[in-house]
Amino acid sequence: MSLEEKVMSLMKEAMKAKDEAMLRGVRAIKAEIIKAKTEPGANGQITEDGELKMLQKLVKQRKDSLEIFQQQNRADLAQKELEEIAIIERFLPAQLSAADLEKEIAAIIATVGASSLQDLGKVMGVASKQLAGKSDGKAIAAAVKALLEK
Repeated sequence: MSLEEKVMSLMKEAMKAKDEAMLRGVRAIKAEIIKAKTEPGANGQITEDGELKMLQKLVKQRKDSLEIFQQQNRADLAQKELEEIAIIERFLPAQLSAADLEKEIAAIIATVGASSLQDLGKVMGVASKQLAGKSDGKAIAAAVKALLEK
């Protein structure tokens, strides 16, 4: 079942159950799918990799908004963002724990042969591709920097 089919199925369930939070989340995903499919060169299709990037982008946007709402003491809006993050993350693969992320990056560093912060770009290029969808880009970058500084 494609992402779009899963989203449509969940949207129907959310409408029947009158689940506003679920409906907001799946509508946001549906809107992004339509937007991605209508972009020039997409030919009405979206790849699995494209879906993954799209979902990560949606989560990142909501986390950024959540941070702003928390700084401004807007608990009502922050709660809505948290609900949408939880719904969107249901479609993403399981995220790596900090320890697992560190192990994966250590293996990548060994493979690439990196030894200092000057090799950051090489390691990040490989790590970003291998760990796409499994971890946030900021977390990957922080772990790579920490390991290369040792």
